[in-house]
Amino acid sequence: MAENDTSQERTEEPTGRRLEQAREKGQVARSKELGTAAVLLAAAVGFLMMGSSLAKALHNVMSLAFTQSRVQIFDPNSMLNIWMPIARELVLPVLGLVLVLAALAFAGNIILGGLTFSSNGLIPKGSKMSPIAGFKRMFGVQALVELTKAIAKFSVVALAAYVLLSFYFEDIIHLSTENLPSNVYHALDLLVWMFLLLCCSLLIIVAIDVPFQIWNHKKQLKMTKQEVKDEYKDTEGKPEVKGRVRQMQREIAMRRMMAEVPKADVIVVNPEHYAVAIKYDAKRSSAPFVVAKGVDAVAFKIREMAREYDVAIVSAPPLARAIYHSTKLNQQVPEGLFTAVAQVLAYVFQLRQYRKGRGRKPTPIPLKQPIPDEFKY
Repeated sequence: MAENDTSQERTEEPTGRRLEQAREKGQVARSKELGTAAVLLAAAVGFLMMGSSLAKALHNVMSLAFTQSRVQIFDPNSMLNIWMPIARELVLPVLGLVLVLAALAFAGNIILGGLTFSSNGLIPKGSKMSPIAGFKRMFGVQALVELTKAIAKFSVVALAAYVLLSFYFEDIIHLSTENLPSNVYHALDLLVWMFLLLCCSLLIIVAIDVPFQIWNHKKQLKMTKQEVKDEYKDTEGKPEVKGRVRQMQREIAMRRMMAEVPKADVIVVNPEHYAVAIKYDAKRSSAPFVVAKGVDAVAFKIREMAREYDVAIVSAPPLARAIYHSTKLNQQVPEGLFTAVAQVLAYVFQLRQYRKGRGRKPTPIPLKQPIPDEFKY
């Protein structure tokens, strides 16, 4: 029972498939604090970039609106006539501010977790409408974390505001002694910079919240050992099925290899434990290559098929072992074994000519071939 309880604990890191499935459902790490900070910083940056243009536009709009003559004021159509000039003044600075705000707000909300599209969030869930579940969310760990963040945000912003007011206190007091309109521009400049610095103070909360959200997201997706095993079975297949597939693959490879034995020029054997089928085709390769090889039962099948198709069998134990261990299927024989293999092939080709009555009987090759030390097994 204790072992079963341990296996049900979520102690394993989420697998790639678990993370991918969560992403498909829209479950990714998100930081509301990052989004909020991005929106506020976007507004501050937008005011810095477009503030002067917006201030001039507002000045022109106010001048246009408050310099109407008595006749224009009492004319019902006069207000309609000034809408177009007002729109021309405001459209560019307001549009620029909105674009900067939208771009940075969008980037701030997708920078953590990326851009995801999921329809699962639109599906009604009973757990979201349950009063008991709502009560648990209100007094759960997540609610405590959100309360802590709210208190921390208030404290950080309040402290930053106090520091900024203390730093700019003399400039704020001297605004009353300055002349119009320079004091207005100076006040707006102070206001924008204080707003920007106040927004930057939220980056302290963001620096804490982003790693926490990443950690909390992975914690929520942690898996039990049984879930990892089940997922492995689903993705990789059951062990018995995989074993059967591997067996079938070996059988197919064996049949393919055996089909090449009748095309070989010679079978070099150990004589019983090793068998290597060699072919020389000048059109395909400049050196002889291995078309089949095997030990014990496979070697027996190779020799049996060679006898059936009248392929020459040569007993050369050191050479058979050397080729088997150093050369893969359809691979050329190593250069160090060229001399030994050339002797065997020369003997086989001369033997063919002799059997056709076109030459004398070749001298049997020596049992011990010139095998370099690095190829001796």
